[in-house]
Amino acid sequence: MFPTISWLALYLPIPVFRNATKIQDRTFDYAQRALDRHAKRVEEVGEDPEPTVFSKLYTAGAEETWTPIEVRDNAQLFIVGGSDTTANTLIYLIWAVCKIPDVKKKLLKELETLSEDFRYDDLKEMLYLNCVIQETLRLYTTLPCGLPRIVPTGGSTLAGYFIPEAMTVTTQAYSLHRDENAFPNPYQFYPERWEHTTQEMKDCNMAFGKGSRACLGHHLAWIELRLITARFFRNFPNATISELEGMCDKDMEPALHFLMAPSGHRCLIKLNG
Repeated sequence: MFPTISWLALYLPIPVFRNATKIQDRTFDYAQRALDRHAKRVEEVGEDPEPTVFSKLYTAGAEETWTPIEVRDNAQLFIVGGSDTTANTLIYLIWAVCKIPDVKKKLLKELETLSEDFRYDDLKEMLYLNCVIQETLRLYTTLPCGLPRIVPTGGSTLAGYFIPEAMTVTTQAYSLHRDENAFPNPYQFYPERWEHTTQEMKDCNMAFGKGSRACLGHHLAWIELRLITARFFRNFPNATISELEGMCDKDMEPALHFLMAPSGHRCLIKLNG
C-alpha cells in the first residue's frame, strides 16, 4: 500500500513483514519473466500470435503509456489475483464434496458419462458439476468482504435511499450469499439449489463481483474450476477426507485476511479412500 517505504519491511525485526516483502519480490520477478517471454514471442513472430491479458500490458509499455514498472506491477496483480483465489475455491470444493457422500456420488455419476478425451465444452454442459462449483463459490467465496466503490457525480438512489456523490459504499458478498430469501438454508452446502436458478439468486450472486469492475479473470476461473474438478474426481473417485495429524472440520473453518482460506492452513485428502 505504501510502495515508497515498503523496502523498510526487510529491516524490521518482525518475520512476517520480511517474509511478505520477499514473497512480493518473487512474484514481481515471476511477472517480469512472463512479460519477457511474451515480448520474445512477439519479436520472433513479428506480431502477437496468441493475444492474452499480457498483450494489452505489453502494448501499453511499448506505446509508453505505462512505465515498465507499471506494466510489471499490473502483470503481478493479474497473476496473484488468478492464483490463490481459484486454489482456495478448489480446496473448499474438494473438501465439501468428499464430506457429503450424496453430493460426491451424484457428481461421480455425471462425470462417468464423459469420454476419455473429453473437451472443455463438454464440461460446460454438465448440470451437476456446474451446480457444485456455483455452490462452492456461494458458500466459500474467496473474497467475501466488501470492496469499496465511490458514488458517481449526481449521487444515486438505491432501495429508496439517496446516496450523495463521492460517498464510499461497499457491498459484501458474504451477507448476500447467505440471504435466506434467495438461498433457503443458506449455511447448507446444497448444489441442487442451482438446478433452478431464480432471478433473486442471480442478483445476490457476487462471487466475481458485478458491473464494470467485476473480476477480469472470471472466465479463466471457470475454465480452471471445471477442468480441475472433473480431472480430480475422475482420477481419484475414492478420495476421502484424511484424519491424519488430527485433521478435522475445525481446520476448515474460514479465516479472512484479504482472501478467505482455511484457518488450519491445510486440507488433508486421502486419495485412495
